[in-house]
Amino acid sequence: MPATDLALLVKAAEQAGDIACRYTGPGARRWDKPGGAGPVTEADLAVNAMLEDLLQQARPDYGWLSEETEDSTARLSRGRVFIIDPIDGTRSFAEGSRTWAHSIAVAEQGIVTAAVIYLPQRDLMYTASVGRGAHCNGSPIAVSTATDLARTEILAAKPNLQPHHWQGGTPPAFIRSYRPSLAYRLAKVADGRFGAMLTLRPSWEWDIAAGDLLLREAGGTITDRSGSPLRFNNPNPRLSGVIAGNSTLHGELMATLDPAGPGIAGH
Repeated sequence: MPATDLALLVKAAEQAGDIACRYTGPGARRWDKPGGAGPVTEADLAVNAMLEDLLQQARPDYGWLSEETEDSTARLSRGRVFIIDPIDGTRSFAEGSRTWAHSIAVAEQGIVTAAVIYLPQRDLMYTASVGRGAHCNGSPIAVSTATDLARTEILAAKPNLQPHHWQGGTPPAFIRSYRPSLAYRLAKVADGRFGAMLTLRPSWEWDIAAGDLLLREAGGTITDRSGSPLRFNNPNPRLSGVIAGNSTLHGELMATLDPAGPGIAGH
């Protein structure tokens, strides 16, 4: 990983925030993507255009995977690839919430090596680079030390607790909380505010890539629902769910999860 990759991602995130914040979420033009893929706004497209121009000019040999760019197999032949969600939490953005994020990452041979999750309206800049720890606004962060799952807040949407996802049909007991942005959920586990998070539906790489490195560099464990480490820049850029937390809580969740469940839970 070039030493300047993280600095480039921070610069890109700051410019993305400047652009997105020029729009008032409810006033931004909005469309629904085909096939029930969710909403997109003019702010998403404006941020994506800037990021694509800035990042690909800076690193022309890197591949490109973004929620708001038509995918191309060209990225599969590149050793390094940008993995981008211009605005993670578009629905919240469009409703006027402040809880949405820019998620920007670089993956090398399938492993994320530099990452930024930026919430401009909450003044939170999460950063990580491989081997150098995870930070929020420049200060080191670490996952929670909680070990009692039943007394710990876990970020999960309600459908993840449906019986068909759990061995014996009984989900483990914990205090459930929720945040609309997957990237933000991962960041809040990395900084220790929540003990763990899980999403059991197939998840797009651009929602997860930056948070994957944040979790690992903050001392956490993150896998798919089968317990396998996450790898990125796949031909089909979706992961089989995500479970993340400190090693103890991750292990307790995995011990009761049915790894062969249907994978249809809400995100």
